Amino acid sequence: MNLPNTITMIRIALVPVFMIVALSGIPYASFIATVIFTIASITDGLDGYIARKYNLVTNFGKFVDPLADKLLVTSALLIFVEMGIMPAWAVMLVISRDLIISSLRMLAAARGRVIQAVFSGKLKTTVHIICIILLMLNILPASIQTVAVWVMVIMSVYSCIDYMAKNIDILKDDIIDGGKK
Repeated sequence: MNLPNTITMIRIALVPVFMIVALSGIPYASFIATVIFTIASITDGLDGYIARKYNLVTNFGKFVDPLADKLLVTSALLIFVEMGIMPAWAVMLVISRDLIISSLRMLAAARGRVIQAVFSGKLKTTVHIICIILLMLNILPASIQTVAVWVMVIMSVYSCIDYMAKNIDILKDDIIDGGKK
């Protein structure tokens, strides 16, 4: 296993550690969990950078890296539901966006196309990480926490619409010809 893939696997291994610490009730749990989440988030950029710079991109990495990202963010969102910081409907919208885009990518792959990340997706990820860190630190007043939740939801919906609009031909082809192309 090469270095970028090892870093990705470390990110996946940090997910249960992050969740256990965040929900443990130990002193400074929120702060420690935030540090773990931040380190895991940094590894997302690091593994991709190393893979591209040193030509270490693998099919395994292409599959597991986005999975690791979704596991990390989803774990934080589930913690927020558990803590009463984020309503389940908001988490469902964020997760639904990821499932929709993953499905769109699978449709495209079946047709021999690759859907690259778009700016709105990268912006969504950055906004989510910042909001998650702020919510984990639990230093925001409740009204600002609500704003952070809404920002995450709006960014997810916007990014989903952007991906769908930019790749509408994939959906049209599947709807019109039943996916026979």
